[in-house]
Formats: sequence, structure tokens, C-alpha cells
Amino acid sequence: MYRLRRLKSQLFTALSIAVAILVFATIAHILLSVAVNGVGVIASAGIDFFVKPPPPPGAGLEGGIGPALAGTIILVALSAVLGVPLAVLTAVFLAEFPHSRFSRLVKLFTNSLLEIPTVLVGMLVYVTLVTSTGSYSILAGAVALSIVLLPYTSTYVERALEMVPATYKEAGYSIGLKKAQVVWYVTSRIARRGIAAGILIGLAKAAGETAPLLFTLGGALYSYPTSPASLLEPGNAIPLLIFTLTLAPYENWHSVAWGAALILTLMVLGLIIAVRLVVREVKV
Repeated sequence: MYRLRRLKSQLFTALSIAVAILVFATIAHILLSVAVNGVGVIASAGIDFFVKPPPPPGAGLEGGIGPALAGTIILVALSAVLGVPLAVLTAVFLAEFPHSRFSRLVKLFTNSLLEIPTVLVGMLVYVTLVTSTGSYSILAGAVALSIVLLPYTSTYVERALEMVPATYKEAGYSIGLKKAQVVWYVTSRIARRGIAAGILIGLAKAAGETAPLLFTLGGALYSYPTSPASLLEPGNAIPLLIFTLTLAPYENWHSVAWGAALILTLMVLGLIIAVRLVVREVKV
């Protein structure tokens, strides 16, 4: 009987290690493929890859991802301005009033946003904003991304706030602080690393999204050299540019897509690494 249990334990351990190796090998293969195919393209184009629009179809690599890179930075910044405050306030409300009927409804809505396909968010913004303004725009894309990042940031921040020991809150109330003051001066200060990590996770999610931008951004390739003149104009972003270039039958566009994929991967990995550096155990 003991030998049988030991054999089962060894088999389970071996299976777990094999699955972990398989997952790691898959991720490593993807990252290596993007790096190998992207580095050569960026090296060939030089600084032009970061400032110029894509090259003409079939005409070499004299171009890059300038408008899409600028569009991604603008989109992420604007979506943070629109979505992060709402996400943090939602997390505070859920953490401070967990048993009210309205908080349960908000929790249900937030969890639903985590499950629905993000392309539906883009369709919703298209129906409500794009059709009303009569044009695709960077603002519409930012609104869609702010909705996408909301449940991720809210969930992570809520958990960070819930981990603050109740004794610290009680100490705040004992010296006469009101609930809002306790949240601002006590809870949020202790959970600041978790709050920062939640914000970064939401931004990483927004930076890598393509589906919400299909119905909102417009995918402009050549309308502006580096940055748009107005937020109400169509724009582009690196994920949407990759989607557009890979669907085209031009080899040079495929090469630019590999370089764009490498830049996007580095951006997302940078945000994830920042999360890992921020999230450390806070001694309380």
C-alpha cells in the first residue's frame, strides 16, 4: 500500500514537471521566434522603424511603426486617465462595503467584464460613440481600453485593500478619523504596492489588446507622421497594426509586423516586470 501511494506521488510529480516544461518551452519558443524575426528588421530599418509609417506595399523596409507606436502610448495614457480612477474607486467601494446590495451588483458586473470577449466592448463603444460622432477615433479606442482594464485593476486593488489588517483601520477610527480619511491615510498607504501593481496589470492588458480597437480606432496607417492632430481623428496602435500587416500579402509588411511584435512584447514584459518589482511583501 505504501509503495502504491509512493508510486502515485512520483507519477504525479513527474507529470507536473512535464507539464511545466511544456508550458515553459511553448512560451520560450514564442518569445524566441519574435526576437529572432524582429531584431533583424529593427536593425535593418534603424531609427526610422520608430518614427516613420509603414513602407509602401512590396517596397522594402524603408519605414516602421511610428504612428502606431505614438498611438499606443497615447491610448494607454488616455485609457489610464479614463479607467484607472474609476477602477480604484470601484475597488475601494467593494472593499469597504462588501455586504451591501449595490456592492454585490457592482461585483457581479465587474466579474462579468472579466469573462466577456473584449471584442464585444469594442462593438459597444462603436454603437454608442463611433456612430454618434460619425468617425473612428483615438478617443473611442481609449474608452474601449479603459473598459477593458477596469475589471483587472479593480479586482487586484480590491484584494490589496482587503489584505490590510482590520486593526489598522480600527486604530484610525479610534483617533476620530472618518471612513474616507481611514481609506486615504491608512488603508491606501499600507496597500500602495498592491494598488500600483493593479494599475500596471490593467495597463499591460490594455496595451496588448487588439479586438476592442477593431471597431473603434480606425487603423490609420499614413494619416499622420508620428502623432495625431486630434483625439477625434482615426489612429493606430501596435496590436492593430500587427493584425493589419499580417493579413496583407506583402512580405515587407510581414517583416514590419515581426518588428512591431517584438516592440509590443518588450512593452508588455516591461510592465509585467514592473509589477513583479512592485509587489513585495509589506511588513505590517
